[in-house]
Amino acid sequence: MRLDKKVTLITGAGSGIGKETALLFAKEGAKVIVNDLNEAAGNQTVTEIIHHGGEALFIQANVTNESDVKKMVEEVLTTYEKIDVLFNNAGISGIGVLHENELENWKNVINVNINGVFLVSKYVIPHMIKQQNGSIINMSSCIAEIGLANRASYAATKGAVLSLTKSMQVDYAKDNIRVNALMPGTIFTPFVEDYLSKDPNPEAAIDSIKRRQLGGDLGKPIDVAYAALYLASDESKFMMGSPFMIDGGVVNGK
Repeated sequence: MRLDKKVTLITGAGSGIGKETALLFAKEGAKVIVNDLNEAAGNQTVTEIIHHGGEALFIQANVTNESDVKKMVEEVLTTYEKIDVLFNNAGISGIGVLHENELENWKNVINVNINGVFLVSKYVIPHMIKQQNGSIINMSSCIAEIGLANRASYAATKGAVLSLTKSMQVDYAKDNIRVNALMPGTIFTPFVEDYLSKDPNPEAAIDSIKRRQLGGDLGKPIDVAYAALYLASDESKFMMGSPFMIDGGVVNGK
Protein backbone atom coordinates (compact mmCIF):
# COMPACT_ATOMS: atom_id res chain seq x y z
CA MET A 1 0.00 0.00 0.00
CA ARG A 2 1.42 3.33 -1.09
CA LEU A 3 0.21 5.28 1.96
CA ASP A 4 0.35 2.55 4.58
CA LYS A 5 -0.45 4.05 8.03
CA LYS A 6 0.07 7.64 6.85
CA VAL A 7 -2.23 10.16 8.53
CA THR A 8 -3.73 12.35 5.82
CA LEU A 9 -5.86 15.48 6.23
CA ILE A 10 -7.95 16.46 3.22
CA THR A 11 -9.97 19.67 3.23
CA GLY A 12 -13.14 19.89 1.16
CA ALA A 13 -13.43 16.10 1.06
CA GLY A 14 -17.21 15.87 1.01
CA SER A 15 -17.48 15.82 -2.78
CA GLY A 16 -15.64 16.01 -6.08
CA ILE A 17 -11.86 15.77 -6.15
CA GLY A 18 -11.58 15.82 -2.35
CA LYS A 19 -13.93 12.89 -1.91
CA GLU A 20 -12.34 10.84 -4.69
CA THR A 21 -8.92 11.47 -3.18
CA ALA A 22 -10.10 10.48 0.30
CA LEU A 23 -11.46 7.19 -1.04
CA LEU A 24 -8.24 6.48 -2.94
CA PHE A 25 -5.97 7.40 -0.02
CA ALA A 26 -7.92 5.05 2.26
CA LYS A 27 -7.69 2.26 -0.31
CA GLU A 28 -3.92 2.75 -0.28
CA GLY A 29 -3.72 2.32 3.50
CA ALA A 30 -3.98 5.89 4.78
CA LYS A 31 -5.85 7.04 7.85
CA VAL A 32 -8.00 9.77 6.33
CA ILE A 33 -9.30 12.86 8.08
CA VAL A 34 -12.22 14.12 6.01
CA ASN A 35 -12.83 17.84 6.43
CA ASP A 36 -15.81 19.67 4.98
CA LEU A 37 -18.33 22.35 5.90
CA ASN A 38 -21.14 20.07 4.75
CA GLU A 39 -21.61 17.57 7.58
CA ALA A 40 -23.82 15.17 5.61
CA ALA A 41 -21.41 15.08 2.65
CA GLY A 42 -18.36 14.63 4.87
CA ASN A 43 -19.95 11.82 6.84
CA GLN A 44 -20.98 10.13 3.59
CA THR A 45 -17.34 10.08 2.48
CA VAL A 46 -16.36 8.52 5.82
CA THR A 47 -19.16 5.96 5.55
CA GLU A 48 -17.97 4.87 2.10
CA ILE A 49 -14.38 4.58 3.29
CA ILE A 50 -15.33 2.45 6.28
CA HIS A 51 -17.65 0.32 4.12
CA HIS A 52 -14.65 -0.58 1.96
CA GLY A 53 -12.50 -1.47 4.97
CA GLY A 54 -10.66 1.83 5.39
CA GLU A 55 -10.16 4.14 8.35
CA ALA A 56 -11.54 7.67 8.38
CA LEU A 57 -12.63 10.48 10.68
CA PHE A 58 -14.89 13.41 9.79
CA ILE A 59 -14.18 16.84 11.23
CA GLN A 60 -16.48 19.71 10.34
CA ALA A 61 -14.51 22.94 10.14
CA ASN A 62 -14.47 26.17 8.16
CA VAL A 63 -10.97 26.55 6.71
CA THR A 64 -11.34 30.34 6.83
CA ASN A 65 -12.05 30.34 10.57
CA GLU A 66 -8.87 30.28 12.64
CA SER A 67 -10.55 28.83 15.71
CA ASP A 68 -12.13 26.03 13.67
CA VAL A 69 -8.82 25.18 12.02
CA LYS A 70 -6.90 25.17 15.29
CA LYS A 71 -9.45 22.82 16.90
CA MET A 72 -9.42 20.55 13.86
CA VAL A 73 -5.65 20.13 13.90
CA GLU A 74 -5.69 19.54 17.67
CA GLU A 75 -8.34 16.83 17.24
CA VAL A 76 -6.29 15.09 14.55
CA LEU A 77 -3.19 15.12 16.75
CA THR A 78 -5.12 13.92 19.80
CA THR A 79 -6.46 11.00 17.77
CA TYR A 80 -3.46 10.07 15.63
CA GLU A 81 -0.49 11.99 17.14
CA LYS A 82 0.84 13.07 13.74
CA ILE A 83 -0.08 14.43 10.31
CA ASP A 84 1.92 13.02 7.41
CA VAL A 85 0.02 14.55 4.50
CA LEU A 86 -2.01 17.73 4.15
CA PHE A 87 -4.09 18.22 1.02
CA ASN A 88 -5.36 21.80 0.87
CA ASN A 89 -8.19 21.00 -1.51
CA ALA A 90 -11.08 23.17 -0.26
CA GLY A 91 -11.94 25.96 -2.64
CA ILE A 92 -14.69 27.80 -4.47
CA SER A 93 -15.07 29.13 -7.98
CA GLY A 94 -15.22 32.77 -8.92
CA ILE A 95 -17.02 33.84 -12.08
CA GLY A 96 -16.97 37.21 -13.83
CA VAL A 97 -14.63 39.74 -15.42
CA LEU A 98 -12.77 42.03 -13.06
CA HIS A 99 -14.83 45.22 -13.37
CA GLU A 100 -18.08 43.34 -12.82
CA ASN A 101 -16.91 41.68 -9.60
CA GLU A 102 -18.54 42.92 -6.42
CA LEU A 103 -15.99 43.52 -3.67
CA GLU A 104 -17.64 41.09 -1.26
CA ASN A 105 -17.65 38.29 -3.84
CA TRP A 106 -14.00 39.03 -4.65
CA LYS A 107 -13.08 38.91 -0.95
CA ASN A 108 -14.97 35.65 -0.46
CA VAL A 109 -13.08 33.84 -3.22
CA ILE A 110 -9.77 35.12 -1.84
CA ASN A 111 -10.76 34.16 1.69
CA VAL A 112 -11.52 30.55 0.87
CA ASN A 113 -8.93 29.86 -1.83
CA ILE A 114 -5.95 31.67 -0.29
CA ASN A 115 -6.64 32.18 3.41
CA GLY A 116 -7.94 28.62 3.68
CA VAL A 117 -4.60 27.30 2.44
CA PHE A 118 -2.72 29.69 4.73
CA LEU A 119 -4.62 28.85 7.92
CA VAL A 120 -4.62 25.07 7.68
CA SER A 121 -0.96 25.04 6.68
CA LYS A 122 -0.11 27.45 9.52
CA TYR A 123 -1.38 25.03 12.14
CA VAL A 124 -0.18 21.79 10.53
CA ILE A 125 3.36 22.82 9.60
CA PRO A 126 4.74 23.20 13.17
CA HIS A 127 3.94 19.53 13.79
CA MET A 128 5.52 18.47 10.51
CA ILE A 129 8.62 20.42 11.56
CA LYS A 130 8.70 18.52 14.87
CA GLN A 131 8.47 15.17 13.10
CA GLN A 132 10.88 16.38 10.38
CA ASN A 133 8.70 14.97 7.65
CA GLY A 134 5.58 15.76 5.66
CA SER A 135 3.97 16.33 2.30
CA ILE A 136 1.72 19.32 1.60
CA ILE A 137 -0.37 19.39 -1.56
CA ASN A 138 -1.97 22.69 -2.53
CA MET A 139 -4.80 22.87 -5.02
CA SER A 140 -3.96 25.41 -7.68
CA SER A 141 -5.20 25.23 -11.29
CA CYS A 142 -3.87 25.29 -14.81
CA ILE A 143 -5.52 28.70 -15.00
CA ALA A 144 -2.54 29.99 -12.99
CA GLU A 145 -0.51 29.52 -16.20
CA ILE A 146 -2.99 30.73 -18.82
CA GLY A 147 -5.70 33.31 -19.33
CA LEU A 148 -9.28 32.14 -19.20
CA ALA A 149 -12.31 34.32 -19.85
CA ASN A 150 -14.64 35.32 -17.06
CA ARG A 151 -12.55 33.94 -14.18
CA ALA A 152 -10.69 36.96 -12.76
CA SER A 153 -11.01 36.22 -9.03
CA TYR A 154 -10.48 32.49 -9.40
CA ALA A 155 -7.38 32.98 -11.57
CA ALA A 156 -5.94 35.48 -9.08
CA THR A 157 -6.30 33.06 -6.18
CA LYS A 158 -4.93 30.03 -8.02
CA GLY A 159 -1.93 32.03 -9.21
CA ALA A 160 -1.35 33.08 -5.60
CA VAL A 161 -1.55 29.47 -4.41
CA LEU A 162 1.08 28.42 -6.95
CA SER A 163 3.44 31.21 -5.87
CA LEU A 164 2.78 30.42 -2.21
CA THR A 165 3.60 26.76 -2.86
CA LYS A 166 7.01 27.64 -4.27
CA SER A 167 7.79 29.99 -1.39
CA MET A 168 6.70 27.45 1.22
CA GLN A 169 8.97 24.87 -0.36
CA VAL A 170 12.00 27.14 -0.02
CA ASP A 171 11.18 27.78 3.63
CA TYR A 172 10.50 24.19 4.69
CA ALA A 173 12.81 22.07 2.56
CA LYS A 174 15.28 22.04 5.47
CA ASP A 175 12.61 20.34 7.59
CA ASN A 176 12.08 17.54 5.07
CA ILE A 177 8.65 18.90 4.17
CA ARG A 178 7.67 18.75 0.52
CA VAL A 179 5.19 21.27 -0.88
CA ASN A 180 3.72 20.82 -4.36
CA ALA A 181 0.76 22.17 -6.31
CA LEU A 182 -1.85 20.33 -8.34
CA MET A 183 -2.80 22.12 -11.57
CA PRO A 184 -6.00 20.55 -12.92
CA GLY A 185 -7.78 21.55 -16.07
CA THR A 186 -11.57 21.37 -16.27
CA ILE A 187 -12.65 18.41 -14.15
CA PHE A 188 -16.22 17.11 -14.30
CA THR A 189 -17.03 17.57 -10.61
CA PRO A 190 -20.57 18.02 -9.22
CA PHE A 191 -19.89 21.78 -9.12
CA VAL A 192 -18.94 21.90 -12.81
CA GLU A 193 -21.87 19.68 -13.71
CA ASP A 194 -24.26 22.01 -11.86
CA TYR A 195 -22.69 25.11 -13.41
CA LEU A 196 -22.94 23.72 -16.95
CA SER A 197 -26.51 22.58 -16.41
CA LYS A 198 -27.54 26.22 -15.96
CA ASP A 199 -26.17 27.21 -19.35
CA PRO A 200 -28.88 27.92 -21.96
CA ASN A 201 -27.31 25.17 -24.07
CA PRO A 202 -25.50 22.73 -21.72
CA GLU A 203 -24.40 20.34 -24.45
CA ALA A 204 -22.81 23.15 -26.46
CA ALA A 205 -21.08 24.44 -23.32
CA ILE A 206 -19.61 21.01 -22.59
CA ASP A 207 -18.49 20.56 -26.20
CA SER A 208 -16.78 23.96 -26.07
CA ILE A 209 -14.79 22.94 -23.01
CA LYS A 210 -13.92 19.56 -24.49
CA ARG A 211 -12.42 21.27 -27.54
CA ARG A 212 -9.86 22.92 -25.24
CA GLN A 213 -8.55 19.51 -24.24
CA LEU A 214 -6.14 17.64 -26.49
CA GLY A 215 -7.87 14.41 -25.54
CA GLY A 216 -11.25 15.87 -26.43
CA ASP A 217 -12.85 15.13 -23.07
CA LEU A 218 -13.19 16.53 -19.56
CA GLY A 219 -11.08 15.22 -16.72
CA LYS A 220 -12.57 13.16 -13.91
CA PRO A 221 -11.97 13.58 -10.16
CA ILE A 222 -10.08 10.28 -10.08
CA ASP A 223 -7.55 11.69 -12.56
CA VAL A 224 -6.58 14.35 -10.03
CA ALA A 225 -6.83 11.93 -7.11
CA TYR A 226 -4.14 9.70 -8.63
CA ALA A 227 -1.85 12.73 -9.00
CA ALA A 228 -2.49 13.64 -5.35
CA LEU A 229 -1.68 10.05 -4.38
CA TYR A 230 1.68 10.29 -6.09
CA LEU A 231 2.52 13.54 -4.31
CA ALA A 232 1.39 12.11 -0.97
CA SER A 233 3.48 8.98 -1.36
CA ASP A 234 7.22 8.56 -0.88
CA GLU A 235 7.49 7.91 -4.62
CA SER A 236 7.50 11.68 -5.21
CA LYS A 237 10.31 12.43 -2.75
CA PHE A 238 12.27 14.35 -5.42
CA MET A 239 9.34 16.63 -6.33
CA MET A 240 9.65 19.91 -4.46
CA GLY A 241 7.79 23.15 -5.19
CA SER A 242 6.50 21.71 -8.44
CA PRO A 243 3.35 22.57 -10.41
CA PHE A 244 1.84 19.20 -11.35
CA MET A 245 -0.30 19.54 -14.49
CA ILE A 246 -3.36 17.32 -14.92
CA ASP A 247 -5.04 19.40 -17.57
CA GLY A 248 -5.59 17.26 -20.66
CA GLY A 249 -3.04 19.32 -22.56
CA VAL A 250 -4.74 22.71 -22.15
CA VAL A 251 -1.60 24.62 -21.16
CA ASN A 252 1.17 23.05 -23.19
CA GLY A 253 -0.63 21.21 -25.95
CA LYS A 254 -2.06 23.93 -28.19
